[in-house]
Amino acid sequence: MHCADSATPGGTSPPLAAAAASATAPLPDGLASDEACRRLQSMGPNATPDTTARPMRRALGKLWAPVPWMLEAAVALQLVLGKFSEAAIIAALLVFNAALSFIQENRAHATLAALRSRLALTASVRRDGIWKSVPAAELVPGDLVKISLGGVVAADVRLIDGEVLLDQSMLTGESIPIEAGPGVHTFAGALVRRGEALAQVTATGARTQFGRTAELVRTAHVVSSQQKAVLHVVRNLAICNGALIVVLVSYAHFLALPVDEIIPLLLTAVLASIPVALPATFTLASALGARVLAKVGVLSTRLSAVDEAASMDTLCADKTGTLTENELAVTTVRPLPGFDVPHVLALAALASSDGGQDPVDAAVRKAAGATTGIATQLLKFVPFDPATKICQATVSAAAGGTQHIIKGAYLVVAGLVRAAPTAAAAAAAELEGQGFRVLAVATGNEGALQLAGLIALSDPPRADSAALVRELHGLGVRTVMATGDAPATAAIVARAVGLDGPVCPPGGIPQGVRPESFAVFAGVLPEDKYKLVKAFQEAGHVVGMCGDGANDAPALRQAQIGIAVSTATDVAKSAAGMVLTEPGLAGIVAAVKEGRLTYQRILTYTLNSITKKIVQVLFLTVGLVITGHAILTPLLMVLIMVTGDFLGMSLTTDNVRASTQPNAWRIGSLTIAGLAMGIGELLFCTSVLLFGADRMRFDTGALRTLAFVLIVFGNQATTYTNRERRRIWSSFPSMWVIISSVGDLLIASVLAIAGIAMTALPAAMVAGALVAAMVFAVLLDFIKVPLFRRLRIA
Repeated sequence: MHCADSATPGGTSPPLAAAAASATAPLPDGLASDEACRRLQSMGPNATPDTTARPMRRALGKLWAPVPWMLEAAVALQLVLGKFSEAAIIAALLVFNAALSFIQENRAHATLAALRSRLALTASVRRDGIWKSVPAAELVPGDLVKISLGGVVAADVRLIDGEVLLDQSMLTGESIPIEAGPGVHTFAGALVRRGEALAQVTATGARTQFGRTAELVRTAHVVSSQQKAVLHVVRNLAICNGALIVVLVSYAHFLALPVDEIIPLLLTAVLASIPVALPATFTLASALGARVLAKVGVLSTRLSAVDEAASMDTLCADKTGTLTENELAVTTVRPLPGFDVPHVLALAALASSDGGQDPVDAAVRKAAGATTGIATQLLKFVPFDPATKICQATVSAAAGGTQHIIKGAYLVVAGLVRAAPTAAAAAAAELEGQGFRVLAVATGNEGALQLAGLIALSDPPRADSAALVRELHGLGVRTVMATGDAPATAAIVARAVGLDGPVCPPGGIPQGVRPESFAVFAGVLPEDKYKLVKAFQEAGHVVGMCGDGANDAPALRQAQIGIAVSTATDVAKSAAGMVLTEPGLAGIVAAVKEGRLTYQRILTYTLNSITKKIVQVLFLTVGLVITGHAILTPLLMVLIMVTGDFLGMSLTTDNVRASTQPNAWRIGSLTIAGLAMGIGELLFCTSVLLFGADRMRFDTGALRTLAFVLIVFGNQATTYTNRERRRIWSSFPSMWVIISSVGDLLIASVLAIAGIAMTALPAAMVAGALVAAMVFAVLLDFIKVPLFRRLRIA
């Protein structure tokens, strides 16, 4: 419908109150077409706004941030030095990291697209006294719409006539569809499982519950721990090395070195201080962790989620479809005298629709099985009527004649039988108090019905949920439940899976709430789950969110690690950072364990990077004091960077031990540890350099080669001490670490002995420096162990 074409001259809008007339009053005419157009122009379309920036602009934005600036500076310096191949390699790393960030951002846009796809495309609306089919985007508040079996509610509405069974789980998380009649409000995106009703639109577009959920997904953002770690490392190195470079250049000026010596010295110092491979190594380590997880049924849609799993200390888990099967099932059958469990189930199955969309009937028939145990023939079936709250069946009895069966709400069925036993009422009250949905079954001749028994239904927990909660607790991760279901139902499931603790009182998320405050948050809407995750994050926790529906999408997006189960909707999967591709929840524990292994590898590389970048700039300063000249040239520094980065990146495959508790980035402690290890390496390099200058009488060229060899060998020594939190010999390195280490040593030794790109050194001197580095590593290890223990680097 287009407003300009369909306006009705002289049309008037009836008062909104007219739409709320009772069912006995004449059917309202609905809005006039011109009034609907006026409201559409005033309030906007019934759709979530598309605020997506142009792809090119978003892509270029990924190149404008502190870490990209670091890599861009390295590219510029390499171009100044005429090192075009090295510049191309660093530029490739820059583009690779930007592309990963761009892909991650696209996940949020994919989530919004999936959310929009869940909305109804058309709606049946009454305009000008007649029913019309219009695009759902053209609905306005005050419209009268018809919702019927199999349809999707197109806007937030209030029912004014009729009865329907509504599945609102996508937004509320309720495990059981609700019976809705006049006066009940429901949301855009709800699915009509049974019946037909007339409703009045109360909200459209971004003002609907669905629209607010989509807006939360769009705006949800949390900076990953990995991003924070990179930025803090770069900041600390920039401050420390920036001050050293100023001192270095000032001293060179004090020595009256010519400008053509100061500029290469400055470029060498800048190259020495930039951890070029740091972002790429973080990405590589996470990618390798993601590859391992994929083999056990965990798909990482955001690589940062692998590292976040290591730091996660709180898991917010949805109930329906996550901790439970999301399938209504018969939990308990209470037969009354004269009947047994199979008989009660068989009777209930005869009074249940075969097929269709009623989850209660499907659960009863599944529990009864293929064999009813009663030789009958169905003569008549009356499906469930929301008005009477019962369904009925008439069957041929085995002994001749007919038998009448009624299944439905306990109070209704009990009122139809001759005399309901007192025990039945007590049993029904007990089961309902435990959060079960209770059905009563009666049978006999019409007018002489007898209560056969009670059937309790619930959404049962997954078989592995309790084990998951138990194992996560052993790993130091606290699990809390966040569900839209009723508190009583949620509490039953919580106890069944081992979540022992209080249930949060209704009324929204309390201010300053912490994970240890409550075990269950029930009756929460999508924005409440989102607020809960944010509240935990503001309290300093690294939060995971596990869910399966669109109602979980904002929280999945906001959490540091969002996890969608295998049966999740497309909306949930696109919002999550990890998707379980196999049934069950074992993938969450696997993600935590693999994430902690990945964290240890990244931690080792980060510590090495800090150590190397500090010692290299310090050594340039000490070398300038000893020799009066730059002890390393830009070319030698590039060689150190290239060979050293291969060794450093090989640490992403190293053999490590996962911690037993959640990890946390303590950049201050890492900086202190790196500085201490760097000073140790500086003492080693300075001692051997002084030996070469005083005892061997090497000239400046030979001293530069010796400095090159010492930096390479010293970096090797600190790499092996840093990779083990305990003694250096406590674990064996991975094969890739050994291969990279041997390659690094061979390249440096061959270049130095052969005099390629540098002054040649005697082979004996190179071998002696290598032996000295090995002794230095063992001595440094005795200092490292108590230092790491004190700084809590574990």
